[in-house]
Amino acid sequence: MAITKAVQKRERFKLGFFISCILVAFLGLMAMPRISVPLLMGYVIYLIIYPAVPTLEKLGINQTGAIWIVFSSMIFFSTYPFVKIVPTVTAEVENVQYYLPKIERYVTTKYNELRREVKERTSFEIGDKYFFQALDWVRTKSGGLLLNIPKFLASLLEWVFFIPLIVFFLLKDGKSFKRGILKLTPNSIFERFYFLSHQFNKKLGDYIFAKFVEASIVGITITSGLLILNVRFALLFGLIAAITNIIPYVGPIVGFVPALLFALAEYGSGTTLGAIIVLYLVANAIDIAIVFPILVSKVVDLHPLTVVVSVILGSQWLGMIGMVISIPVAAALKLIAQEVYKEIYQE
Repeated sequence: MAITKAVQKRERFKLGFFISCILVAFLGLMAMPRISVPLLMGYVIYLIIYPAVPTLEKLGINQTGAIWIVFSSMIFFSTYPFVKIVPTVTAEVENVQYYLPKIERYVTTKYNELRREVKERTSFEIGDKYFFQALDWVRTKSGGLLLNIPKFLASLLEWVFFIPLIVFFLLKDGKSFKRGILKLTPNSIFERFYFLSHQFNKKLGDYIFAKFVEASIVGITITSGLLILNVRFALLFGLIAAITNIIPYVGPIVGFVPALLFALAEYGSGTTLGAIIVLYLVANAIDIAIVFPILVSKVVDLHPLTVVVSVILGSQWLGMIGMVISIPVAAALKLIAQEVYKEIYQE
């Protein structure tokens, strides 16, 4: 009896220590975003590319050779486009700033025309206080966003060196790292923790890969269409559409607004504007009708309201990266909640 109580006490101590280690690690990562963000990105990339390692091993390649092949391929296919795209995007961002006053004048002119028309027809005069406040807010935010794009790309240059290092050591020592964590896991929750961690890794890796493919398809479609229409800043607008596509529901609308305002100011309400609107509608229709159901919806089974709340919370904690990982994290938490429910209410 005394031995049993001692074993139970030891298990409770192990459980408390294990939970404390997880909380300390989590809080530490939250407190150091400059380290946690590239670390998280490296871990996500590792989850995506690691399945290629056992596949190459089945073809007769040893583990070290398979790791180097996968790692070298990742470096090439990520670095080459990055080096080619960054200078072009930076130049387009610098040039598009000269168009902001033109867009502002166009919006102001159209608003004044609307005010005059309403006054002539109804004798009611629309105030301009809130309009100019909103215009000032948009001007500040858009200018800040454009100025932050080169800074964001510059931070990517730092990640270019840090993230591959993380990915390489995860490929090389990932199994040893997992074994170390499992050794700390108490016996009372070992099976559940192993199952849940496996499911979380699978959901996270599959979801990020699916969203990457989805965003790439949308971005490439819009960029190609704008180039065919000979619209300036095609690459920048395509990149904005791809990035905002990761935000559920409102992302496609947010990604469309910059191109719409530019087209109105540059081309007016003519055929070019209509072609741009059709292009965005077609790209997002392909995404909603084909790409999303095939790639993304099978990975995540969440209520739409849960998805929106998850994205908002993720953006507050980790910015853009938080938006990307918020949905698979919410799916993993749902999985944990289901396991807890089974443990408490079912035999």
